[in-house]
This record gives sequence, structure tokens and C-alpha cells, in this order.
Amino acid sequence: MKRVAAIDCGTNSIRLLVADVDPDTGELKDLDRRMTIVRLGQGVDRTGRLAPEALERTFAACREYAAVIEELGARHVRFVATSASRDAENRDEFVRGVVDILGVEPVVITGDQEAEYSFTGATKELTGRTDLDGPYLVVDIGGGSTEFVLGTSSVRAARSVDIGCVRLTERHLVQDGEVIDPPTPDRITAMKRDIAAALDLAEESVPLTEAGTLVGLAGSVTTVAGIALGLDAYDSAAIHHSRLTRETVREISDRLLTSTHAERAAIPVMHPGRVDVIAAGALVLREIMDRTGATEVVVSEHDILDGIAHKLAEDLAAGEEG
Repeated sequence: MKRVAAIDCGTNSIRLLVADVDPDTGELKDLDRRMTIVRLGQGVDRTGRLAPEALERTFAACREYAAVIEELGARHVRFVATSASRDAENRDEFVRGVVDILGVEPVVITGDQEAEYSFTGATKELTGRTDLDGPYLVVDIGGGSTEFVLGTSSVRAARSVDIGCVRLTERHLVQDGEVIDPPTPDRITAMKRDIAAALDLAEESVPLTEAGTLVGLAGSVTTVAGIALGLDAYDSAAIHHSRLTRETVREISDRLLTSTHAERAAIPVMHPGRVDVIAAGALVLREIMDRTGATEVVVSEHDILDGIAHKLAEDLAAGEEG
């Protein structure tokens, strides 16, 4: 067994997975999996820079994760940074802070690399299942971007586009520094226009209507699943591989878009860091299902984080990393 630590730092959250990897099967055995909302992408769409307070929140989470990694004895660590740090002018400041705390340099991946990692993490368990038709369309709705990946045993086509729950919220649902609750119809229409334009871009590379199974990843999707299941608290095991119909997603999206901050915060499975951005995230999922014609989405708790761990283990086996 090789013990690895994978860190995924996105626009809204930073997540850690420490796992043992079976060298024969490639199977991951989770030792610790955690997530912290740091909102690293705060204001990036507007300013082009990472805010000082966003960096400090992220570095605080990194210090916590460094302690976990040391306690569990994971010698091999890979830190992957995605949308927000790709877009920021001052990303060198971010890189220096991560190196100082964790001793590894963040790998700032492209949208296509992000898509490949997400696909690997989401579909490794699905291969060979007779109840799911291929090819899979994996959709990873992040804070700053959404990745679309089509494939079966490997990636056939992929595209990353700049729509995400944080980016859309800051662009359309914030006025004078405050989130509009609930959003007005014209602001919802503007979000839909942005999403439609992004889907047009995605469709230039990825045939969105050819998938046999739609697989949804990341916090917006899993939160919608938790709401649909009526959970009293977030339950990863119950959410993983649950299925949501298009009508259910539509109903929940309508509910979130017409609710206030207090009403969303009172939903039992809602993470406090998602209260302001979940309406935009749910709308992205709904519009994707409408565009693709998918009647249901399979929700996966395994995503880019698992893909990072798998790739690190493969590189170790090939002798590419000590």
C-alpha cells in the first residue's frame, strides 16, 4: 500500500483526501476526507486578483491539512489548484504560501486536465455496471468553472467553461456588496443567458446529447441531492450514487431561487459556505439537464480529488515521483 495525500483547491472550497492505494487494483481506501469553504475566488472575476483575506482563509486550511497529513504519515502529497488560481494575477503569492506550509508547490492545472481528473475520479467505480449506459458525461460544477467530460473507459472529449456557482453569484446576484435575496427575475434571466452561452462553448468540443449517463460532481450537485433526499444532516454515503430526476432538480432549483438567505441556511444539509451560492449552482445543473436532455443525473461524491490521488499513485508506480 502507498499512502498518498491529495489536495484540491478550487474557487469556493479546498479539500483533502488521505488514502492508501492498493498497488494491484488501484483501489483507494480513505483514511481522511475533509472540506473547508475558503472562497479563494472571492472577487477574482471582478479584480483579477486573489484577495488578502481569501488567501489567509486558504492558508489557515492548509495549516490544518498539513497537521493531518503529518499525523497520518502520508509522505507523498499532491496539491492541485484550479479555476481561481488560474485566473489571478497574484497567484505567485498563493504558490509561495502553499510551499511554505505544505512543502509542495501547487500544480495549477488547465481546464482540460481538471476535466480528466474529474472523469477518472467519478467513473472508476462505474465501469462495468450494467444498470448505467455509456458513454458517461461527467459534469463538475465548481465555484469558478464547470467541466464537461465525455467518455467510457477513457476521455473522448472535454471542455472547461467559466461558469460556476461563485462566479455567477458575484456577477449577477450581488449588489453593493450584498447578495440579493431572493434574486429578481431579470437577474435569473441574465444568469441563464450566461449559462446558455457557456453551454454553446462546451458543445463546440463535447457532444452533450450523446451520453447514456449524466454524472454530476461537486458541492452544488451533492447539496441538491441532500435536499432531494430530505436528509437531516449531510450524509456522504446516502448521497453517493443517488439519482435525481430532471423534475426534482427543477423543483429544487425553483425553491432555492425564490428563497431568502435565512430559508436556505435553515436547510439541514446546507453547508454555511454554500448558502449564498447554491441557487446559482442548482441553476447550472438544471440548465445542463435541459440542454442535454438527460432525464436523471447520477450523483458522485468521488470526483477530481479521487482523480488526483489515482494519478499520484500511478506516477509513483511509474517512478515519476519520490
